[in-house]
Amino acid sequence: MQVSFHQFNPRKFSFRKDPVLVLDNFWTEREMETFRTAMTHSTWTGLRDMPAVSRAFPQSGNWLKAEIGPRERQLFLEKLSLPCIAEYVESFPNIRQRHVNFNYYSYGAGDCLPTHDDTDEAYAANRDRPPPLRRLALVTYVHSEWNTDWGGELILYHARKDSRGNRVLDVAQCIAPQPGSLALFAVPRFHRVCRVDELAGEHKRLSIAGWFMTEHFT
Repeated sequence: MQVSFHQFNPRKFSFRKDPVLVLDNFWTEREMETFRTAMTHSTWTGLRDMPAVSRAFPQSGNWLKAEIGPRERQLFLEKLSLPCIAEYVESFPNIRQRHVNFNYYSYGAGDCLPTHDDTDEAYAANRDRPPPLRRLALVTYVHSEWNTDWGGELILYHARKDSRGNRVLDVAQCIAPQPGSLALFAVPRFHRVCRVDELAGEHKRLSIAGWFMTEHFT
C-alpha cells in the first residue's frame, strides 16, 4: 500500500495482508529539519571504516552511518507508535524481548547498497548468542529535496523459482526517496538501494533506517 500519512488508518492496515507500506508526507518540514540539524552534529562512520559490513557489501561506495541522539530517537519512536506495527511484531510466538535498531545514513554520489534480504547476519556485532530476528525493515527520508535523476531508489523484489529451481528476482516496487516519506516492509524480502547518480552533485540522500526485531525463548 502507498498512501499519504494523513489518509492512512493504522488500525485497519495489516502487514500479514500487505507486507509493504509506503507513507507519503510522514514527517513535517519542522520534524525533518530537526533530524537534519542533529545530523550535522553527529559523528559519522564511512563504509570503508566498517570492515565486516564493507566485505558483505563490496563496491558500494562509502556511504555514512551515525547514531541517533536521545531526543531525536524519542521523536522518531513516538511517531512510529502505530498499531499496525505493534500488532505485527507481537504476532510472533514466544517473544522474550523486543528490540529496535535505527541509525542515520547519508548516501552521496556513487553510493549504493546491493541486493540482500536482511537475514544475513555475517556482519552482526554480537556473536555470543543468536541475534534478534528482524521483523520489519524501515527507511525514511529527511533530505529537503530530491530529483528523479539523482537515483537512490529503494527497489523491492518478489522472489520466485524458475523451471530449473533457480531463484529469480522480479522487481515488485520502486520507491523513490521522496522527502518526508517512509517505507516499511516485512523481513525477509530482497531489496537494494540504487546507486546515487553523479547528477546529484553535493546533494545527500539522508535517511533513517533499521528494524523492529524480536528475540525468542528457545
